Amino acid sequence: MIFVGPSISREALTKVLPEAEFRGPVERGDIDVLLREDTSPDIIGIIDGKFLHAMSISPKEILTALNRGVTILGSSSMGALRAAELDTLGMTGIGTIYQWYADGTIDADDEVAITFDPKSLRALCTPMVNFRASVNELVGQGSVTEEEGGRIVETAKAMYFPDRTHASVCEQLVFDGVESQRAEELFRLLEGSIDRKATDALLLARRVSELTAEREVVA
Repeated sequence: MIFVGPSISREALTKVLPEAEFRGPVERGDIDVLLREDTSPDIIGIIDGKFLHAMSISPKEILTALNRGVTILGSSSMGALRAAELDTLGMTGIGTIYQWYADGTIDADDEVAITFDPKSLRALCTPMVNFRASVNELVGQGSVTEEEGGRIVETAKAMYFPDRTHASVCEQLVFDGVESQRAEELFRLLEGSIDRKATDALLLARRVSELTAEREVVA
């Protein structure tokens, strides 16, 4: 069972987990409902979860499942956040975003928060963690200077999370004095850079696939 929304398409995950069941972003009560089902899953992957318009999944609910022997993995978004809170209690964190929460590089919910279309699950803004990952990548490549990277991160962080997009950040950079031609170049670089949320989600899917195969061999 994988809870996933705008961080990655289900089609991409299905290539790794063709037999998996997918549900939308997890919210309060969803895991309790799973545990009451006749054939509740023994592995749960949490990628996306709801923040604002529904109660977010509670640590207590995850702990209840862990105590019943369910393996729970988290990455990318709400999954990474909860895994960092519960990794010493049995939840498994996967990926860079989880590691950033675990080691204190980031600590705020707004780092992974986004708005999305409830029907298509298409993201309507860019998560802060993707700005950070993109800047790290581009600075490492030499495409962006450390100063420019710092300005991109600072500009994005100063925005309310639903307003964060590559375009809006680059527009603000122009307003703050960056030459428009360079801002356009930065936009193209950001658009073509890493999608950290999606990359971490694929890592979770591969780990779930490995665990499933291991259990089938034992059985």
